[in-house]
Amino acid sequence: MDLQRFLGWRVATLLLLMPCGLQCLSVHIINEEPVHVIPGSSLVLKARIEHGPLEEISAVAWEREPETGLSPGRLALATCPGRSLGCSATRPNVHVTMEQQESTLQISGYSNTESGVYAVTVTDNKGAKATAHCIVRMYEEVHHVSVSINVSHSSLVCGEAWGTEPNFSWLYERAAVTQTVGRVSKDGTTLLVTMTPFCGHFTCTVSNKLGHSSATYTAAPCETKGSGTIAAVVCFILALLFGGALAFVLWRRHRHNNRRERLREHLDDTI
Repeated sequence: MDLQRFLGWRVATLLLLMPCGLQCLSVHIINEEPVHVIPGSSLVLKARIEHGPLEEISAVAWEREPETGLSPGRLALATCPGRSLGCSATRPNVHVTMEQQESTLQISGYSNTESGVYAVTVTDNKGAKATAHCIVRMYEEVHHVSVSINVSHSSLVCGEAWGTEPNFSWLYERAAVTQTVGRVSKDGTTLLVTMTPFCGHFTCTVSNKLGHSSATYTAAPCETKGSGTIAAVVCFILALLFGGALAFVLWRRHRHNNRRERLREHLDDTI
């Protein structure tokens, strides 16, 4: 008997020394937040539930509240009585399932009014509760792209208002930027121009899943090689024409002088 008592105290002591003993109820939403949802598509949130061997899940509840806090209070979305598959939802586009230690919330036909902070609360058979939260926002298209110049650093900076997951790319004279033109920063927002002279058209395009928008910065006009060659040819032709005209005038003058000299010699011989 003394041995049983001793062993019982030892087990109890070990349970007390454990971080959460055999009662370790927890829940977390495995989606990386914030979650952005394209309007009209489906929102899917998955929650992972952890509990000890002596615990049983008695209820799982999904709720939503505004992110800004302007309209206080939570809106109940669905509840599940423990591991039962018969989850009940408060709206027709809401569907919740329970599988082993995971609960999945799906909302079809997502709209902006369904953005906010989502919460899942798990309750065990002893009344202990654990809650996890996740921010959900609407996926926004790209808006108001602009390009500004930093003269001191010879760089162009591309900005965008509030689009979700914006991707930046640069064009120079409608072609992809090369090393001869400049270097693009890792995030794509800045183009460091290394070409000289700083001239031509630089276009920044911002895109995401819903479309794209662009803006162009126009520097001083570039002097192309073709125009320089044409100017050189024109100058050469003008020089030839001027030289030919000058040579013709000198030739006419020389011929006129020779005729006058011959006429004078003829008159002297006659006299």
